[in-house]
Amino acid sequence: MPKLTRRSLILGATATTASVVLAGCARVPASPAGPLEPLTLDQAFVGQLRGRGVFRVDLTGDERRFTADLNGTLRGDRLTVVEDFVYEDGQADRLTWVFDRAGPGRWTGQREDTVGRAEVIELGTEIRLTYTADFRSNEGITRLDFADVLYRAPDGGRIINDAVVRRWGLPVARVRFEMTPA
Repeated sequence: MPKLTRRSLILGATATTASVVLAGCARVPASPAGPLEPLTLDQAFVGQLRGRGVFRVDLTGDERRFTADLNGTLRGDRLTVVEDFVYEDGQADRLTWVFDRAGPGRWTGQREDTVGRAEVIELGTEIRLTYTADFRSNEGITRLDFADVLYRAPDGGRIINDAVVRRWGLPVARVRFEMTPA
């Protein structure tokens, strides 16, 4: 299976004109289909979760698979989510989100690798999360913009996070991460 590298991210961002035009249609993840249960950020992340995911570069098809254990705690209007990632190549990372309630259905957040603040909007059956992060790989650091949609799977037991990843304003990758209570 191809390995995700900084070069593959750059190649994905410098696609031919036709590829860029087609990729431009996928600037944000689509809303999930079907009847879904309501979901809020604290419902999604309070407690312990375990998940599996894949980071896939659109142009090259390169993938980087990972697992993660998450532990979320809510104290007042502050949600803290500790994420322990292990990538298939053996790289391990611990990142911690700190989200603060910014009003009804709204949160802001920050993590060690984010540039500025993340914005979160709860929309009933889905959560929209947007942020910029410095993505570390064995090749170095790449600045990426993420647009995530989180929702409860129709089976009710999984939380799904689908994301479109942009570099220089162009969609270059997608992430799919599925979590279940640990």
